[in-house]
Amino acid sequence: MTADAIPMSPTPAVDLTARRGRSNLRVRAAHGLYRVATRLHWAEPELVGLGAFVRAGDEVIDVGAALGMYTVPLADLVGRSGRVWSFEPQPRGIFTVRLLRIITGPHRGRASRATMGPSAGESTIVVPFRNGFPIFGHGHIAGHDDDDDDGKQYRTTAPMTTVDAWCAEKGIAPVSFIKVDVEGFEPAVIEGAVATIDRDRPSLLLEIEDRHLARYGRTAADFVDEIHTRWPDYRMYTWVDGDWTTTEQIVPEVRNYLFATDAAFLR
Repeated sequence: MTADAIPMSPTPAVDLTARRGRSNLRVRAAHGLYRVATRLHWAEPELVGLGAFVRAGDEVIDVGAALGMYTVPLADLVGRSGRVWSFEPQPRGIFTVRLLRIITGPHRGRASRATMGPSAGESTIVVPFRNGFPIFGHGHIAGHDDDDDDGKQYRTTAPMTTVDAWCAEKGIAPVSFIKVDVEGFEPAVIEGAVATIDRDRPSLLLEIEDRHLARYGRTAADFVDEIHTRWPDYRMYTWVDGDWTTTEQIVPEVRNYLFATDAAFLR
């Protein structure tokens, strides 16, 4: 990635002050539990920084919702006037996300058993086994090397759509934030979200790891270069010591990277 791909003006100040009264008590309490979980290293630390760019009333999208780690905090942050659109193709995951929505009380949006990708169609989800047990957290869209894997696998199918098609169908605009954690399929999700990103410049929180991207013939460096080439007003951040810090490199010890404009922090 070239050094001039990221604007080098001063990093905008990040306000992480909790905003009260925007959502129901149960979802606020659940959000609080997730924040505690980050301190115990039971949840991803980036959860604490979502309030820097997600506001009450926002439209946000959670691709690869898994067990709802991001869906619940996002529901608190967008409040009663915002909407969270969650997508998880694995039956176990979508059941959990829907159950959490019931437990934490009504909030707008939807949890859908679907994958996001570059085009509409059907997807195959592969869940590997280890020591005789399925590793649901490593479930992924079938890649070019999965047919050559001699290990035991569980496979299921789910419909695939695109972020752009979903937003057009549901009248979702503007989109303020998109989180994507899909075990290496992130570039394909972004390919299907180009029109939405062109229009709204949502903040993007992406898992970027070479070990997963290689499954689809991609590399982290090329993926990041593509983002900065298409949208040069995005800066890349990582969550460091309680703040979003600009970075120009992908490193093995960091999984999640935020792409955001200066304006996203100043809303």
